[in-house]
Amino acid sequence: MKYDYLIVGAGLYGAVFAHEAKKAGKSVLVVDRRSHIAGNVYTEKTEGINVHKYGAHIFHTNLKRVWDYITQFAEFNRFTNSPVANYKGELYSMPFNMYTFNKMWGVVTPAEAAAKIEEQRKEIKGEPCNLEEQAISLVGRDIYEKLVKGYTEKQWGRECRDLPAFIIKRLPVRLTFDNNYFNALYQGIPIGGYTKMIANMLNGVEVRLNTDYLLHKDELDALAEKVVYTGSIDGYFGYRLGHLEYRSVRFETEVLDIPNFQGNAAVNYTDRETPWTRIIEHKWFEFGRDENGAELPKTVISREYSSEWKPGDEPYYPVNDEKNEKRYEQYKALAEKEKQVIFGGRLGEYKYYDMDQVIEASLNMCEKELR
Repeated sequence: MKYDYLIVGAGLYGAVFAHEAKKAGKSVLVVDRRSHIAGNVYTEKTEGINVHKYGAHIFHTNLKRVWDYITQFAEFNRFTNSPVANYKGELYSMPFNMYTFNKMWGVVTPAEAAAKIEEQRKEIKGEPCNLEEQAISLVGRDIYEKLVKGYTEKQWGRECRDLPAFIIKRLPVRLTFDNNYFNALYQGIPIGGYTKMIANMLNGVEVRLNTDYLLHKDELDALAEKVVYTGSIDGYFGYRLGHLEYRSVRFETEVLDIPNFQGNAAVNYTDRETPWTRIIEHKWFEFGRDENGAELPKTVISREYSSEWKPGDEPYYPVNDEKNEKRYEQYKALAEKEKQVIFGGRLGEYKYYDMDQVIEASLNMCEKELR
């Protein structure tokens, strides 16, 4: 049988495309090198808790079209992301808001907080030359030193003064008592986990797991008229122009025989000395209860460690600096010559995408391709 589309990758981009192609009457085969569907949004049940195996995924969007689309496949809870920052045992609210400023300086009114930030921002004269100067110009030195510097240096594996200013274009400063990090119109976690949601999207679609497309490229290509490729663009071309760089993340996950470890889904460790960037306590994404509303007696935590990507690691965040952008543009030029291949998603487009942006990009491609 010859399929209309071979889709490489069973993550969000591939699942949206597969669903829409099937709905349009096309024959579809999805392959994924992993042993499971859902890509990096994969969740796995442990002790009744949906564990986010590849890091915290909190759905948020201002795009009604995307929200209406994705809620066909899952009911979402009302989870609101309100992370806590831990600096050497001092706890601060994130994003930076009146609770943060009160704890930092003892200020009580928005006017006092604004005056304090304004006074500290003046330290930077002229255009910021690096991330350190950019951050201080946005939030002042106190907040930078305690809540930005260590976390950012762990995340990127480089000193803040050696990182380009554009990485921190803005830091949310709220002169209100609002702990809602994303401030998005629609926000939540799919009840029952992301894997269940992706399974609903792929319902009726043929999926082959444990299948590495790049190892079996010729025989898989022969099965379909067109390929939708969501793997790494440099991998597709055998890294012939060199590797694109990523940051990777390593997780240490453990089950604890207690009902509550930190009282919040995410706690960021913002000092440089603590080796992990944050600890996720997965049960709080669903309010510590199972799908029947029963309280869960145990908890599962994951410590996250940021690292430089090397071949064999899972690529997470593209390092969108000048050198890598230049290399990506060369790969993109090669990709444009592959008339039967659509490159999409975070790795296929070498782009930091939020989940709603991936869905939107895939829907836009479907409109263009399937009309």
